[in-house]
Amino acid sequence: MTLDIQFKLKASPLYKNYIRQNASWYKTLTRNPESFKNFEEEVKSFYKLRPSDKINKMLEIVELAGTFMSALK
Repeated sequence: MTLDIQFKLKASPLYKNYIRQNASWYKTLTRNPESFKNFEEEVKSFYKLRPSDKINKMLEIVELAGTFMSALK
């Protein structure tokens, strides 16, 4: 594994936790360092950090607030 990738993994607690839970990424990143973008996307998908996930979460909160408001009427 290249030093650059090692530094990126150590810098982010999310990356550290994810790679510990999915150890197959160690082998993948060691053999093919170019797949780090795929690793990042998978981490974002797993932890729901993509913009679409954030929008969906906000919509759920608005819907929940609307439900509470209608229950109070």
